[in-house]
Amino acid sequence: MFLLLPPSETKRPGGAGAFDPARLRFADELAEFRRRVREALESLSSDEAAAAKALKLGVKNRAELAHNRRLGESGVLPAIERYTGVLYDALDVATLDPASRKWLDDHVAVQSALFGLIGAGDEIPAYRLSASSRLPELAMPLKRLWSGAHAAISWDDAPGLVLDLRSQDYAALAPLPDGIGWFVHVAQRSADGEVRALNHFNKAGKGDLVRRLASDQAAVSDMDALLSWGSSAGLELHADTDERTLTLVTRLGAPGMTASRQADAG
Repeated sequence: MFLLLPPSETKRPGGAGAFDPARLRFADELAEFRRRVREALESLSSDEAAAAKALKLGVKNRAELAHNRRLGESGVLPAIERYTGVLYDALDVATLDPASRKWLDDHVAVQSALFGLIGAGDEIPAYRLSASSRLPELAMPLKRLWSGAHAAISWDDAPGLVLDLRSQDYAALAPLPDGIGWFVHVAQRSADGEVRALNHFNKAGKGDLVRRLASDQAAVSDMDALLSWGSSAGLELHADTDERTLTLVTRLGAPGMTASRQADAG
């Protein structure tokens, strides 16, 4: 299976070594577009006032512009470690064992506004750029540039089941072809049994799902196998074949956590 994750606006600082874009996944298809976006971001970030406005930065996070000006030498970390925030906190990659971590590297990609689709283990620098940002030098929205660039990626040999956990903004940067991928939603079941949609905390549910798959090193090749795995893991999963959506239903308690994960935690 193959999982597509959103990035996060917050990044873990630090890392070691120089950034090498040639080592990113999908280098053949995306190299030229990555170069164009990087150069446009570096140019914009040289003007603090213009960059703060374009990237929607407040006074407290303007220091992040320094990352954009030092992409080549600020140090790299695997993408799955670089990103922080609700989803990645729930995934908690630092506490996974080596086999589970390798599963992530083999089965997970992240949709970056700067680099496009990258592998979980791809080493990247810290940066500040979101899907909705405008880079004047590109003369087009990131959505238009990246959606065209990702059209060159062939999904004909997609590795079995593809789960799309990206937000709408990031899914629009690299739309999946028709018939490829299942979009993942998270809902919450209250004590009275009613199911309600989750907003911000859906990210925690997604992170928990990815962690469970990695921890089990799940060998899942189709939706039936995933539903069977979910049942054995104590998860409530529902698939809508017509809409190609998968809904994870969590229980009330710690926001976004499944009932079984809450039991594990306490």
